[in-house]
Amino acid sequence: MSSLLTATDLWKSFGDRDVLRGVSLDLSAHDVVAVIGASGSGKSTLLRCLGLLEPIDDGRILLAGSDISDPRVDANGVRARLGVVFQSYNLFPHLTVLGNVTLASRVVHREKRADAEARGLAILERVGLADKAREHPDRLSGGQQQRVAIARAIATDPELLLLDEITSALDPELVGEVLELVRTLAEEGTTILMATHEMGFARDVAHRVLFLDEGRVLEEGSPAEVFGSPREARTRAFLSRFRA
Repeated sequence: MSSLLTATDLWKSFGDRDVLRGVSLDLSAHDVVAVIGASGSGKSTLLRCLGLLEPIDDGRILLAGSDISDPRVDANGVRARLGVVFQSYNLFPHLTVLGNVTLASRVVHREKRADAEARGLAILERVGLADKAREHPDRLSGGQQQRVAIARAIATDPELLLLDEITSALDPELVGEVLELVRTLAEEGTTILMATHEMGFARDVAHRVLFLDEGRVLEEGSPAEVFGSPREARTRAFLSRFRA
């Protein structure tokens, strides 16, 4: 199967601190890959670089065979092909839920309002929020806001969904509803790269797991391999905190 996204030897520094140190990864269409690691290991920076929200210092990123790390590339055009969801919901407070979900379709993809809203309502129905379409984000719970953010990300039918610690800002009782939506998207064949601290979810849903440690991919394999019989002592030490 040909690769949808290939990153080769990515380096990224902030000042004199190397945050990514030669990271490489490969995703095929319909892959679900979980990136795990301690806070500060480079997970969020990796996703931001792959989404062209941060420039890389060295390395190469290919999306469907095209070099999107070339400085001459149309970065906005590339971002329009991706769906990105962050820890914070980043919803526009002055727009309704439906307005948030349809914004990219109308503004970036120039879709007619009626068509965008019909599809937006169908997506809100999928995520269980059709009854909130005319509400503003501040009337929703954190879990509902994050589901709206995911609905917005998938509204343009992106080639790849980048999820950056999307449950870390949620109260524990709201985490399940967001993860259940991601599980459904994975089962439907959405290509997903997610940074997460939800080890049980990564074990159950991901096809492959990358353990990032101090800016390097220290271990990579199936969930059974990484969680069941990790090779590296550092991986075992990290996972032991969750098993405890």
